[in-house]
Amino acid sequence: MAGMGKSSPWSEQNIRLKMNKYFTKLIMYHEIHKLKREGHSVSFISRHLALNWRTVDHYLRMGEADFDRLMDRQSARKRDLAPYESFVRSRLELYTDTSAAQMHDWLKEHHEDFPAKSPKTIFNFVAHVRMKYDLPREKPVREFEVVEELPYGQQAQVDFGEYNMRDNGGKRVKVYFFTLVLSRSRYKYVWFSVKPFTSDLAILAHEQAFAFIGGVPDQIVYDQDKVFIVDENHGDIILTEAFRAYTRERSFKLHFCRKSDPQSKGKIENVVKYEKQNFLYNRQFEDIETLNGQALGWLGRTANMMAHNGTKKVPYDEWVIEQPYLSPFSPYQTKPSRVPYTVRKDNTISWKGNFYSLPLGTYKGRGSTVMVQAEGDCLLLSSLEGAELCRHAISTAKGQKIKNTDHGRDKGSAIEEMVADLCGKFENPEQARQFLKGIQQAKPRYVRDQILILRDVVEKTPASILSKSLQYCCDHKIVGAADFKAVALHLAKPEVKMEEDKTLQMNPLNGSLPSVALTQVAKSSIDDYQTLMQKNNSDHG
Repeated sequence: MAGMGKSSPWSEQNIRLKMNKYFTKLIMYHEIHKLKREGHSVSFISRHLALNWRTVDHYLRMGEADFDRLMDRQSARKRDLAPYESFVRSRLELYTDTSAAQMHDWLKEHHEDFPAKSPKTIFNFVAHVRMKYDLPREKPVREFEVVEELPYGQQAQVDFGEYNMRDNGGKRVKVYFFTLVLSRSRYKYVWFSVKPFTSDLAILAHEQAFAFIGGVPDQIVYDQDKVFIVDENHGDIILTEAFRAYTRERSFKLHFCRKSDPQSKGKIENVVKYEKQNFLYNRQFEDIETLNGQALGWLGRTANMMAHNGTKKVPYDEWVIEQPYLSPFSPYQTKPSRVPYTVRKDNTISWKGNFYSLPLGTYKGRGSTVMVQAEGDCLLLSSLEGAELCRHAISTAKGQKIKNTDHGRDKGSAIEEMVADLCGKFENPEQARQFLKGIQQAKPRYVRDQILILRDVVEKTPASILSKSLQYCCDHKIVGAADFKAVALHLAKPEVKMEEDKTLQMNPLNGSLPSVALTQVAKSSIDDYQTLMQKNNSDHG
């Protein structure tokens, strides 16, 4: 119609704003109580007046005096913020998409005397200014259109997910999964792991998927995932070394979606949701091999055998048509990559959130480096020249310190060399070797510590005492360096005989016996007892 301006989304609210707010709410208050007196429920009143049921319940609990006090408090809050209305208006005119939380921060930043207010109060005030000056919050709306189905074999989409399951003991177990879907046929594949996906593990998952679908598509769509990408580089994607080498061997092209853009790969987003809700929900975890076996069963009976909601076709039937359009598949031999890592001062490396130990002396100053390579569940650490230094079992936890027990010990001499050297210091080396052999059998983990103790005793004890101590330990089947040391110290004391029992006479400190100790106990004569007994009998007679 000529002469009419563009309608505003706030036009109806502006009309309401021009009315007296007090009377508007007062009418609503009395209407709620009227409907309640007529016997209507809170649910009916909220639907009839298009109000939230909590609002209806709140007003029903209030008397008229309570309602008046509420209106007074709300008016006071608006009067408190009235001096800042022009600032809020100017910011909203410049940036219509400003949130109330951001406006709250701006008010505190630009007005040092801004009073302390709750976020809800600021939200209501910003909404009031928006309605008063017709400044609705505008968000860019993305236009969507129906996308035609892609040709057979052209594209697949890939994504990763994770899910918390429960084992038979009720303990929580987190599993990670890789999933692929062919864009045309909607034919799906999923593969699970108990470890987070790395580039090498993702490459293995790709190979499993290509073997399952019987070929390789022309293009694969990915999210910008750190498993594949080192840096976005303003659109010039930089891939990880392992994945870049893999894509050079494979024929498919890569397409990475923008961040926070699920619409570009909606097919795989729906598959991830489907797998969580239809397969994983309320499923008990036994082990990862069982879970992957159950997943193949689910793909074969449900995910790929039931008609797709969008296409109304069975993915398996469509895959039978699509499979010849895929590039031929031949297994790819993955080679674990060796990556240099800096050695820390405490002879450890930091790898995937954990600390793994290295032999003592690996750190040789700033810039010390070792090569790290993951082989299945094992982490191989080697020198730059390729010599293996040690191996560790890979930990699935975070923040752990994984250390080999012998990495903190001195390996300057082999055990056998130390034994031979120690035995040569005894008068009877063969007997000493038998004694040390017993220690090796009894304390295999502490042989080096035991030898070091014995070495210290040998250096401080005469040869004759060592021979007697060794003979005594062998005769009494004593096995242990600490016990040998105790025997040697005892025998080193003058005039000590281990096998003789001795009667010790206790003397006072001055060496002489006291006079009390020499006192003889008095003895009574038997005649005295007989005379006493006769007298006692005559008295009773």
